[in-house]
Amino acid sequence: MASTHDVFNQPEPLLDVNLFEAHAAMRDALSLHAPDLDTSALRALGQRLGTADMQTQARLANVHGPQLRTHDRCGHRIDEVEFHPAYHALMAAAVEAGLHGTPWGRPAGSHAHLERAAGFMLFTELEAAVLCPVSMTYAATPALRASPALHAAWAPGLMSRAYDPSPRHGPFKPGLTMGMGMTEKQGGSDVRANTTRAEPDGTDEWGQRLRVTGHKWFFSAPQSDAHLVLAQTASGLSCLFLPRVLPDGRRNAVRVQRLKDKLGNRANASAEVEFEGATAWLVGEEGRGVPQILAMGTMTRLDCALGTSGLMRQALSLALDHCRQRQAFGRPLVEQPLMRNVLADLALEAEAACALALRLARVFDRPGDPHEAAMARLLTPVAKFWICKRGAAFAQEAMECVGGNGYVEEGGHGLMARIYREMPVNSIWEGAGNVMALDLLRALRKPEAVAALDDELRLARGADPALDRLIDRLPGRAGPLVDEAQARGLAQDIALALQAALLWRGSPPEVAASFCASRVAGEGGQVFGTLPAGLPLDDLIARAMPR
Repeated sequence: MASTHDVFNQPEPLLDVNLFEAHAAMRDALSLHAPDLDTSALRALGQRLGTADMQTQARLANVHGPQLRTHDRCGHRIDEVEFHPAYHALMAAAVEAGLHGTPWGRPAGSHAHLERAAGFMLFTELEAAVLCPVSMTYAATPALRASPALHAAWAPGLMSRAYDPSPRHGPFKPGLTMGMGMTEKQGGSDVRANTTRAEPDGTDEWGQRLRVTGHKWFFSAPQSDAHLVLAQTASGLSCLFLPRVLPDGRRNAVRVQRLKDKLGNRANASAEVEFEGATAWLVGEEGRGVPQILAMGTMTRLDCALGTSGLMRQALSLALDHCRQRQAFGRPLVEQPLMRNVLADLALEAEAACALALRLARVFDRPGDPHEAAMARLLTPVAKFWICKRGAAFAQEAMECVGGNGYVEEGGHGLMARIYREMPVNSIWEGAGNVMALDLLRALRKPEAVAALDDELRLARGADPALDRLIDRLPGRAGPLVDEAQARGLAQDIALALQAALLWRGSPPEVAASFCASRVAGEGGQVFGTLPAGLPLDDLIARAMPR
């Protein structure tokens, strides 16, 4: 049968691109913070993650999502989550790259956390959902130091680059992953409202043992080898270590009720569970669960910022590559004046997000530095709030650049649609916008945080008059009596000031000047594509182009 039409002017997919080599903003940010960093491993990871084969694995892991198996064929309760082989291939790649607990075992001065952060961002460009247990393993590993016996037994597997999904007792496995269970139906972010209880059950070589009864409304990555959970004890809310398989080989009494049917994050399993006298061990001091969880939250919130930045970069790459190939009105879309403005604006946003996220990652490589400690407390809510808040609007604009094809799923081939669905989770998970803005206010009550912010911004003073004016206004708005209703506006302005300062220090001048003109001086509009006249749009686009 004769063909009724020929297919033309349809762009080829973006395949076999080295994600690290294509990411000039990342390379410049790494050079600023760690000029002596050996980036050969990141270069190799970027090459691997950009291949057609790995993109196929990402597609399959999303199309064939996790399935809950509560019982085996003989009626035995097993509470297992079954994954497509593509999921395990992706997990193995992430663990092999050391994106989980590996940095905690590397020596000081190796820039292990900054390098890991860059790798995490690159992996997010391929597939974000599988990084949930990777992120929780990263955050949970140092928490176990509060219980030396648990740390000695489990830390080697949590820092190993081996991936082993089999349901066996943790210390017997070559590689381990961790999950978390904090949220309950009635509490959400208000974990002090948790009702799950833990009763004493003796002691053993891992310390105080407890019997846990209750539920978790969100139990992340139920297939993990162990979870950190919050439960009420006689001394108050406490942090507990709850393994999937007990030392005697029995499965712990964690009953998976169902998997969440989510908007995005489809390759990852999130569950509702009931604890029916599950066995757990106390981590750290009884009744000190909230401070311990907040410490871990600093690291998972870092990953929210890193993940959104990675998704921004991938959405930008897809939009740029599409517009480079697609013809409209006699010339490529990338040559159309208004489209050039949109693409250049998106490129500025993505570069600023990358700069801020990697600046936050640097603090973990300098644990003894008072300035970095203060910046960690301040930067965490700022970066998590602002980058994640910008993500959804960014993805929607990038999707518009691709047009109708960007809105199509097409059996998982629609990468832009996957990114759009994925964007909100980082904004919601680990504390939504209001939680982050209020956390910033708490941080600013500490004089050392305000002083650290001033020291950080001083490095860019004199670079741009508008930035100087913004910096001058901040101290009067960052005092201990800030109105809570103004917390979001303050978080926004601190984020913009930090992003502008970082761009002046680490990016080409035309990038920093364009950012200040459009975001700091107020010459840009409220939507992407409203950059003021006279900015070097061609240079901004060329810098961000993925090919």
